[in-house]
Amino acid sequence: MAATVIGAGITIEGEVSSDDDVTIGGTLRGKLEVDGTVTVESDAIVEADIGAHSVAIGGTVTGNVIAVERVDLLSGGKLIGDVKAARLTIADGAVFKGNVDMEV
Repeated sequence: MAATVIGAGITIEGEVSSDDDVTIGGTLRGKLEVDGTVTVESDAIVEADIGAHSVAIGGTVTGNVIAVERVDLLSGGKLIGDVKAARLTIADGAVFKGNVDMEV
């Protein structure tokens, strides 16, 4: 699988879906559905609900996140929204405001 990249300086508004992994370095507003892994880089801004196999957040996400496997909130990452995933990790220096449901 090749990763789809939304680079820095790019803003996408609407619904995005992909069968591959997605890396976000820019801004995404709307909805994101991915069969693979979503990676939100440190300067990225996501104002969307995310559905994926797994999600790694290093930037800012405002929206609900549903992951089949896991959600990793990395150091410097910020998540405002609810999480539904089998596993959730929150690193030192990360910010999380929302609810967690670990029943998948």
